[in-house]
Amino acid sequence: MSRYRGPRFKKIRRLGTLPGLTSKQPKVGSNLRNQSRSGKKSQYRIRLEEKQKLRFHYGLTERQLLKYVRIAAKAKGSTGQVLLQLLEMRLDNILFRLGMASTIPRARQLVNHRHILVNGRIVDIPSYRCKPRDIITARDEQKSRAMIQKYLESSPQEELPKHLTLYPLQYKGLVNQIIDNKRIGLKINELLVVEYYSRQT
Repeated sequence: MSRYRGPRFKKIRRLGTLPGLTSKQPKVGSNLRNQSRSGKKSQYRIRLEEKQKLRFHYGLTERQLLKYVRIAAKAKGSTGQVLLQLLEMRLDNILFRLGMASTIPRARQLVNHRHILVNGRIVDIPSYRCKPRDIITARDEQKSRAMIQKYLESSPQEELPKHLTLYPLQYKGLVNQIIDNKRIGLKINELLVVEYYSRQT
């Protein structure tokens, strides 16, 4: 299954707020109308919707998400928590959380078009897994810095999670540590996602 490129509000109305998918908000009331029509949800549907939230927020294909679930299942610790940490430490998500891109798809575009350096080297793989002490900067070119400046100026002034530090005047971000799961910017029950994939892992 390929990455979703359809109407974004349609997904938000069905699944709730997905800040990584779009920075825009649907009209007030549209979400409530949809929920009232849906009636009682089956256990399968509840798990499916939690999985879809994760998939659309982070902009993953079905195959990519399943791969992350399998990696998390083999790691030490809670599979759900490890899964969220793997997704949060992706380069495209780190750029989004720093405010250097307005959405995760925009962050992916910056990376694909070679505007981003990690520790002084160009990285053009959005799924690159960042590590503590990684330094993420815009390329030293006017076009790259102008794009990131635009995103930094338009992004809401929210408190950054503790695992990140932003130096806006230098177009630079620093990864301090692995993210604490309490600071993940998405309301998600990761255990339901793991249960959804339990037969495939």
